[in-house]
Amino acid sequence: MAEAGATHHLLSSLDDIAWLTNLRGADVDYNPVFLAHMLISEHDATLFIDNNKVSSEIAQSLKDSGITLADYDAVQDALGTLTADDLLLLDPSKVAVGTLSKMGDGIGFIEQMAPSTLLKSVKSDADIDHVREAMRQDGAALSEFFAAFEQRLADGERLSELDVDSMLIEVRSQQPHYVSPSFPTIAGFNENGALPHYRATPEKFSYLDVNEGEGGLLLIDSGAQYQNGTTDITRVVGIGQVSSEHKRDFTTVLKAHIALAKAHFPDGIASPPLIDAICRAPLWQAQMDYGHGTGHGVGYFLNVHEGPQVIAYSASMPKERAMKEGMISSNEPGLYREGKYGIRIENLMVNKRVAQPIETEFGDFLNFETVTYCPIDTRLIESSLLTQIEIDWLNNYHSQVYAELKDRVEGAALEWLTERTKAI
Repeated sequence: MAEAGATHHLLSSLDDIAWLTNLRGADVDYNPVFLAHMLISEHDATLFIDNNKVSSEIAQSLKDSGITLADYDAVQDALGTLTADDLLLLDPSKVAVGTLSKMGDGIGFIEQMAPSTLLKSVKSDADIDHVREAMRQDGAALSEFFAAFEQRLADGERLSELDVDSMLIEVRSQQPHYVSPSFPTIAGFNENGALPHYRATPEKFSYLDVNEGEGGLLLIDSGAQYQNGTTDITRVVGIGQVSSEHKRDFTTVLKAHIALAKAHFPDGIASPPLIDAICRAPLWQAQMDYGHGTGHGVGYFLNVHEGPQVIAYSASMPKERAMKEGMISSNEPGLYREGKYGIRIENLMVNKRVAQPIETEFGDFLNFETVTYCPIDTRLIESSLLTQIEIDWLNNYHSQVYAELKDRVEGAALEWLTERTKAI
C-alpha cells in the first residue's frame, strides 16, 4: 500500500480475504470462502462479516492481529468516512459499484490488482509440502476409485456418468483433511466428453454403454478441497474396444501434455501465449487444436481457478501474470471431436527453479514439477507415436506415482496401481 501511495485498501474478493486472514468458510459451494469485505489502513484493519459466523476464539485471534470486526453491511458507512486526503486502493474488477455508494466526492482511487492476489499466488515451501501431501491423499483415493470402477464394469454392472461422481466423493471423503469437491465433477461419455464444461444431472445423463465389439471414451475431470490443498485432475478411460483413432488422438494430447511438463522458461516471463504455444505445438503439428486455455492458477485450500497466472494464447500480458517460483498451475491440453468424444489430460504443476542451473548470462530459468499423482492410462497410447524422450518422461512419471502411493493403498487398489504404472 505504501509503495502505491494508498492510505486505505478495500478488499471484496473472497479468496483474498480468506488468504489474508488465514480463515476459511463455507458460504460458496466448492470454494472454502466466506462473505466479507475488508478495509485496511496503515495502522489497522476491519473485517466486515456476519458476526454470528465468528467464534470468540477466532475474534480474539483477529483482534490480536490488529483486525477488528464489524457488521457486513457497515462497509459502505465506513467508506463514507474517508476524506479527500485519503487514497483508496482497490481492484476495479473485484469491487461492486454499490459498495462505494456512500463515498464522498473528491476521494482519490488507485486502481490495480490487489497486492494479496500476487502474494498468495506464490506458495511457500511449507504450502507446497502440504499440497504434495494432499495430492498423495487424492491419488490414493483415485486408485481406490479406478480399481472399483473398472471391476464393476468388468462384472457387467451398468454404470452411468452420475455413478462416477458419487463414487469419487465416497473415496475422497475417506481421506484425511477432506472437505468437499473443488468443483462439480465433469464425467462425460463419448459425445458428452466433447463438451469441455459438461455436467451430468439426474434429468440428463448417459449410461456407459457400448455395443459388442465397439468402444468409447469417458472423460473424468474432478477435484477436491482438502485442508492441506486443492486438487484438480482429468483422466480419460476407455470403455469397451477402443479404436485406433481413439489411441491416435489420445497420444497426440499426451504429447502436448508432456511438452509443457518438460518446458523450461525464463523466471518472471509475463507472456502466457508463449508458454501456451509450447503445449499446443504437437497438436498444431498434427493440425489439431482445442478451444480453451491450457492452464490456470490454483489456490491453497482456496479457489480451484485462481490467478493471476494463466496459460492461454488469448490471455493479455500484464506484468502481474509473470510466472514466478512457487506458483501452482494446471497443465490440461485437450481434443474434442463434436458428437464423438473428448480427451483431456490434466495434472497440476509447481513452478520450480531449474536444478543445477547452467552458467549462463541469460538469467534464471524455471521449470515445472508435476505434483498430481495418478496413472495416465497406457492402454489408450499408441506408443509408436511417442519419441523416446516422451516415453522416458511417462515411465519416470509413473515410477514416481507408484513410489508416492504404494504404501497408501492395498488390495485391489494396489493391484490396479501396480498394473497401471508399468513401464511401456
